[in-house]
Amino acid sequence: MSVERVDRDARTFVAGHRGLVGGAVLRHFQDAGFTDLVTRSSAELDLRDAAAVEAFFAATRPATVVMAAAKVGGILANSTYPADFISDNLRMQVNVLDAAARHGATKLLFLGSSCIYPKFAPQPIREDSLLTGPLEETNDAYAIAKISGVLQVQALRRQYGVHYISAMPTNLYGPGDNFHPTNSHVLPGLIRRFHEAKTTGAPVVTVWGTGTPRREFLHVDDLARACLFLLEHYDAPEPINVGIGSDLSIRELAEMVAEVVGYEGTLAFDASKPDGTPRKLLDVSKLHDLGWREEIGLREGLEQTYAWYLEQLASGAVRAA
Repeated sequence: MSVERVDRDARTFVAGHRGLVGGAVLRHFQDAGFTDLVTRSSAELDLRDAAAVEAFFAATRPATVVMAAAKVGGILANSTYPADFISDNLRMQVNVLDAAARHGATKLLFLGSSCIYPKFAPQPIREDSLLTGPLEETNDAYAIAKISGVLQVQALRRQYGVHYISAMPTNLYGPGDNFHPTNSHVLPGLIRRFHEAKTTGAPVVTVWGTGTPRREFLHVDDLARACLFLLEHYDAPEPINVGIGSDLSIRELAEMVAEVVGYEGTLAFDASKPDGTPRKLLDVSKLHDLGWREEIGLREGLEQTYAWYLEQLASGAVRAA
């Protein structure tokens, strides 16, 4: 597949640069020699505001857009605020994608999520599993919003012939993550709980669910590398999975986090709390066939993320919401 190289000197808009993904994308693009990177915080530009987004694109006219902005959260947040998750994400996506097309952006990458796939999709999950079965109930509102983004990319390609693509990352982690005690994803949540238990000498740490669901984890710096790789090596309407192609159980993950943190107490599992999807392993053969592979192993990535968390704690800057 022949795809034009991204012009490092053309204007590039990274939407959501203060988030986990957007921050990593911004760092990687800076390191890759991009000279005209444009960012806006949510305070400077509310992507849910169509008029504001239109004015921004009219004034800046970026040639490349990475849509990494999203309202995200773990099982509890998704279950508690489904209306916010579907409404905010739909509005942000529609506004950014439409404005990008109207104002001449030649390349765009829309980042979705592996939760777009059916709850009981055959494992590992292929891209063509999309829309073949019911979704996981705990995050169906978020998933529908992300599915809509994929379909919008496809519609813009059909109607305008633009070279826009969408990628579906697996579970992400790394520097810049959200370590909120209740609204975080599983991995940063475990890091925080084990660290606090180690600090206070708590004899037991309780983990939500049975510990049996299996999950795949990709370091966010690897995703950032994949974003630029895909912009330069992939041009098709179908979404493409981004992951590592292997997984582990939540119990195994919890044990690894406890070891990295240095927690020596007991692990317990609260089966009254939801497990979510039983397994969510992505088929990444399409990405591998293009020549991309991850570089950061889970153990190495956990050690790096925990070190970053400790630095943030020491500076009083842990992201908590």
